[in-house]
Amino acid sequence: MRTQAVIVRCAELLPKDPRYYQIAVLSSLLTYGVGRLAFDVTPTQIAVLLVSVLLAQFLCGKFFTGTAFDPRSALISGLSLCLLLRTNSLALAIAAAIFTIASKFLFKWHGKHIFNPTNIGLVAMIALTGQAWVSPAQWGSKLYFAFLMACLGGLVIHRAMRSDVTYAFLFSYVTILFARAAWLGDPWAIPLKQLQSGALLLFAFFMISDPKSTPDSRAGRLVFGTLVSLGAAYVQFRLYRTNGLLWSLALCSLLTPLIDRLLPGIKYEWTRPKTSMELKGDSHEEKVFIPRRAAHPVA
Repeated sequence: MRTQAVIVRCAELLPKDPRYYQIAVLSSLLTYGVGRLAFDVTPTQIAVLLVSVLLAQFLCGKFFTGTAFDPRSALISGLSLCLLLRTNSLALAIAAAIFTIASKFLFKWHGKHIFNPTNIGLVAMIALTGQAWVSPAQWGSKLYFAFLMACLGGLVIHRAMRSDVTYAFLFSYVTILFARAAWLGDPWAIPLKQLQSGALLLFAFFMISDPKSTPDSRAGRLVFGTLVSLGAAYVQFRLYRTNGLLWSLALCSLLTPLIDRLLPGIKYEWTRPKTSMELKGDSHEEKVFIPRRAAHPVA
């Protein structure tokens, strides 16, 4: 009982907003990538991206919604751009940062983001400029690093209560890779190698699990994760295009309003994610999840 009380007390001292965990984990990954994996991103580019997203968040919040400046979501988007976006142009990096943040205010449905901001920012820069790219090879395929990312990502999605969409995506994507290998007669070493990617795990644990742009209901999120995996496989293996995960997520995000309509649920709010114990034992008092009609737009 005493040990349990200590654990409960420690849990109460932890920040309730999962964005703090995301910022800490993404910062650690960026530090590791620059220091140990020699990421092709300079300190100047990192500084420009982070300053740009924070400034864009401040200005968009002031002119679009009149809300107080909150740097947490902007920092998550900025760190994600630092990890994924590669370009030789600082002007394009600034444009990517501005578009990423502006998308949260421009592309909304019932007070909810349609797109994951980082995802749509990357896709837009790749599609429109031809001078931006994502380099999956920068992560390497070291098992220990993949395991590290999986563990840290699992911590984040548990706090954000969006592990279902991540696991739905990973299960269906792994199934597709191994089924394709079996159909072609390839050795299992090929799909195993494809799964040993830091970029894949970063996408699965930090991008598709964004609680502000995924469907509201658990059933909807399971459908959504499966659709994204099918779309990614189609882009990669039928269209023979790179960045299949990014393209698929951007296109499938357009279906989120329809999924929410067919499979309605309670809209997520950042304030205080419930734990599994609270969800089971406190069904009458809403502490985080609020009905869509009562929700206020949050950028």
